Amino acid sequence: MAGLEDGREWAYRVDPYGFERPDDFDYASYEAFFSRYLVVLTRRAIKWSKLLKGKNSIQKSLKVKRYIRKGIPNEHRALIWMIVSGAQTNMEQNPGYYQRLLEGEKNDKLVEAIKTDMNRTFPDNVKFRKTADPCLQHTLYNVLVAYGHHNKAVGYCQGMNFIAGYLILITKNEEESFWLLDALIGRILPDYYSPAMLGLKTDQEVLGELVKMKVPAVAELMERHGVMWTLVVSRWFICLFIDILPVETVLRIWDCLFYEGSKIIFRVALTLIKQHQAFILEATNFPDICDKFKQITKGTFVTECHTFMQKIFTEPGSLSMATIDKLRETCREKVLSQG
Repeated sequence: MAGLEDGREWAYRVDPYGFERPDDFDYASYEAFFSRYLVVLTRRAIKWSKLLKGKNSIQKSLKVKRYIRKGIPNEHRALIWMIVSGAQTNMEQNPGYYQRLLEGEKNDKLVEAIKTDMNRTFPDNVKFRKTADPCLQHTLYNVLVAYGHHNKAVGYCQGMNFIAGYLILITKNEEESFWLLDALIGRILPDYYSPAMLGLKTDQEVLGELVKMKVPAVAELMERHGVMWTLVVSRWFICLFIDILPVETVLRIWDCLFYEGSKIIFRVALTLIKQHQAFILEATNFPDICDKFKQITKGTFVTECHTFMQKIFTEPGSLSMATIDKLRETCREKVLSQG
């Protein structure tokens, strides 16, 4: 019996994706949330099954957009991400391409950089340990090496390992993970991972401008204490909220990111800031502000992913792509002028 008990406790300490729960994990409130969320998941699964009718295809529409905002059931997630991101089309139009990248000549420097990061990728995930069978480190290595040779302008940059790792956990498919990584880095996130990281720096400035417009008191606090946005939000952008927000919440954000594009990142960031405005404004100095920004990504507000996702579409108010594009233009010039 002891073995069974140990096994059950182990299963409890490790989430469905293989992540070990921290020692201070609040099981009681998580159980309460998940029993409610399970009802939502069941209802959504039935609706998605009716929508897909056993087919492996879907057309973009307002209905599909609405369904995606309410969450894609895990069993359909990889398929829907592949279709709506354009990754499926790219994969079908380039048969054998991924394999050729793996078999081709390698850039030693790139390979070395990727190898160095292998053990640093999700040390808290049992599926990425060397002792795991199968060990996902090998799959991750392949995806990153192939991508580095596919997109030489980007090569490899820290942060990509976490994103590729999540894609592998969801798709359980090496080639699909490669094409989804290509959709994110090549199209959805403009210039986040190139050596100069111009797109990333630009978008952090854009967030600063949006906060000025929508939560001016917080923008004023940041300015008064000389806190640059990059100090508190760079990991939000680079890792797309991985290791910042709970897994289930990150996946719900990604559902929308693949369909609606990068403005979802701004919606999430603005919601976190706006929702916790009073708490952030309690900060009286530089380190205090940085600490508050760590705190606002924890707790029930972010764990309750279904309510959280409803909030990201109401809390920040209207946020058009035209507004973001205009801000990107002026912020990019500002970043470039700073050298």
